[in-house]
Amino acid sequence: MNRPARRISECREQIRVRGVVQGVGFRPTVWRIANELGVCGHTLNDGEGVLIDAWGSTDQLAEFSARLVAQSPPLARVDKIERRSMDFGDAPGSFEIIESAAGPVRTAIVADAGSCPDCVRDSLDPFGRRYRYPFTNCTNCGPRISITRAIPYDRANTSMSSFPMCGDCAAEYDDPGNRRFHAEPNACYVCGPQAKLVRADGRALCTENLTQLDDVDAACSLLQKGEIVAIKGIGGFHLACDATNEKAVASLRARKHRFGKPFALMAADLDIIKSYCDVSDAEVDLLTGPATPIVILAKNAMAELPELVAPGQSTLGFMLPYTPMHHLLLRRMRRPIVLTSGNMSEEPQCTENEDACERLQEICDYVLLHDRDIENRIDDSVVRVMAGSPRIMRRARGYAPTPIPLPPGFDDVEDIVALGGDLKNTFCFLKNRNAVLSQHIGDLHDAPTYADYEENIGLFTRLF
Repeated sequence: MNRPARRISECREQIRVRGVVQGVGFRPTVWRIANELGVCGHTLNDGEGVLIDAWGSTDQLAEFSARLVAQSPPLARVDKIERRSMDFGDAPGSFEIIESAAGPVRTAIVADAGSCPDCVRDSLDPFGRRYRYPFTNCTNCGPRISITRAIPYDRANTSMSSFPMCGDCAAEYDDPGNRRFHAEPNACYVCGPQAKLVRADGRALCTENLTQLDDVDAACSLLQKGEIVAIKGIGGFHLACDATNEKAVASLRARKHRFGKPFALMAADLDIIKSYCDVSDAEVDLLTGPATPIVILAKNAMAELPELVAPGQSTLGFMLPYTPMHHLLLRRMRRPIVLTSGNMSEEPQCTENEDACERLQEICDYVLLHDRDIENRIDDSVVRVMAGSPRIMRRARGYAPTPIPLPPGFDDVEDIVALGGDLKNTFCFLKNRNAVLSQHIGDLHDAPTYADYEENIGLFTRLF
């Protein structure tokens, strides 16, 4: 990197950045901008967001602060920048990223994000070291809240703490110029989580007659053969089958005890979705954005799917692959799959391997699991474009728990917990002029769902 000659510093400022600024690559962005401008100092994460100690000229620091907003990373949201003059002290000769500090929790936890194009390319590159690795990610994508135990959002506070990085991954993690710098779930085949296909009943499984690649590809072969497969995702398990196979769809409905509600669908790309639905530009933006929700779309005249996929409906709920595992799973699948919550109807989605094999063996015969723990259950979000604007019908993966800034008038309001209704439950914390909505919880009449509701209230209390 060509860096400008550093001018003699005239002043020092402490710069506080508030908003969604942890776990999104904000500190390496700060580092890059500082080096481009010749600003000295350091930056760190703490309980309130990102804190910067900066030395430079008045003009340098003014431009530095402006560019922090204008050039913030794709998943970041800067709510406020506070600048405070400091005693000049001893000016350092460079700009560094230093370790996180503890403090009062006032920052936001970012939502899980769908795979970015760069990571999809990495997982499909036969010459790359992450070829067909189902857990490829970087600071611009991947799991966040689903693997988080506490903040600051550092690897030690996530379920990735049990996967020490290999030398290659550690070098990426420590390089501020690498897009995987401090990407907490960063991993590869050598050091990271692994996927495994098993039989739900625990009997031995030989995949040689299903694939010559790996267990994820073997699961694709099972779907093509009409089998029902449970798949462990970012925030929970799903149940999958070939959406064009009427017998498989009917069997899934009967086994899951879900007789009327439409099933969600996933397709490998937009072209497949467009062969079944009319898709507007606004809907394309939702399908391909970092949240990758289920988008409710109008069926087109060519749509030919079993009526049991969405009984009596003129719409279909589609989503695109949002993890490398999904991209790899659908690599040979040129038709949509059903991808519905991994549970019996009205129960919470399974998140643990043993629980999924036990609870779902009456529904599926095979389970594609992995050994990265899901700390927080997150279901898929559901969005629909109405009157030209997106309306979130179920706010969960990709959106929650990103805070919603409140308008003026809420500055001095005390912290409030709004517990929500007992149907389709979502609770809300009001704190620091933000509404922090939980992910979709479900029907509290069901005891396991109510237990999940209480557990999430405890989690949000600890995090926020």
